[in-house]
Amino acid sequence: MKFLFKAKNDAGQVREGVVEAMNWESAAKILGKNGLTPITIKEQVESHAILKSFEKIWEGVSQKELMIFFRQLATLIEARVAIVLSINTVAEQLDNKYFQIIIKEVSDDIKDGMSFADALEKHPEVFSSLTINMIRSGEVSGSLNKSVTFVADNIEKNYELASKIKGALYYPIFVLSVAFIVGFLVVKFTLPKITLLIKDLNVPLPWYTSVLIAVGDFMAQYWWAVLLMIIAGIWGFIYYIHSESGQREWQVMILKIPVIGTLARNIYITRLVDNLSVLLTGGIPVVHALLIVSEVIGNQVFKKIIVQAAEEVKVGGAMSNIFFRKQEIPPIVSQIIRIGEETGTLSQVLGSVGTFYSREV
Repeated sequence: MKFLFKAKNDAGQVREGVVEAMNWESAAKILGKNGLTPITIKEQVESHAILKSFEKIWEGVSQKELMIFFRQLATLIEARVAIVLSINTVAEQLDNKYFQIIIKEVSDDIKDGMSFADALEKHPEVFSSLTINMIRSGEVSGSLNKSVTFVADNIEKNYELASKIKGALYYPIFVLSVAFIVGFLVVKFTLPKITLLIKDLNVPLPWYTSVLIAVGDFMAQYWWAVLLMIIAGIWGFIYYIHSESGQREWQVMILKIPVIGTLARNIYITRLVDNLSVLLTGGIPVVHALLIVSEVIGNQVFKKIIVQAAEEVKVGGAMSNIFFRKQEIPPIVSQIIRIGEETGTLSQVLGSVGTFYSREV
């Protein structure tokens, strides 16, 4: 961080300038060591801070960009290039200006004495707790290059999973969109002509035909109101599922919807076993690993199950004890996890389960 200062020297002369430090206290100490008594110290608001806020809105950081960043970083670290130089080298290749600013801030923090993990932790909107803990584990164990590779592999798996989900949703969305457009055209142009023809016959109509004609007349005349109601309904639904209570209820409900519920369950199981496998392989203790996964799983139902599993392990039990009691976890998954716990090969069997379920999605 940079601080603007105004200070007096031993001769009583006022000096102004900029000093780089981790915080206000560090800036004051640096000035004191240089024989300056601070009058004012203010954090410098750099122009890129404004750029950063705009870039965040327009760009953000995609999973693909994170994957490429960590993949390139792992290659440089494995080649024994210093961490700061490695980060700066990769940052220069980034097209995303917002991401580039974030990485440069990470680099500056490391120069100021922070660990890589702590520097990443300052940007939770970009780097997940799983990524941060994997990097921290690598720094502690002296195997940072392996941890960075694990992170890149994990992000790549998540990216491929997200791509599969998007691909699976494109077709039904396309079909629904076409059906809506066709329905609108029929109600707006075709139905009024049929209605006039029926009315000209002057014959008594069944009640359901009369209702259909009345609805058609209303929609043909007030189509704009119907369109506004549909838009308002969609907006209201999106707002609801993003609220705290609505999100919780929606995440419970989605697991019960036929077909979609099965797909969603497979997605969350894949996230659970893949992320847990990566953390355990990186040397993270089981309880800590489970709690990290619970924060990134993306579903309140599965989060509760994982937290319960962590509590079970904490008191000396096995996570599979909890999984066996939950209908959201298939018995075969619970059984395989139990085998892994008993044989000491938990991270390996979790990886195998993740590979299987990623194919099922």
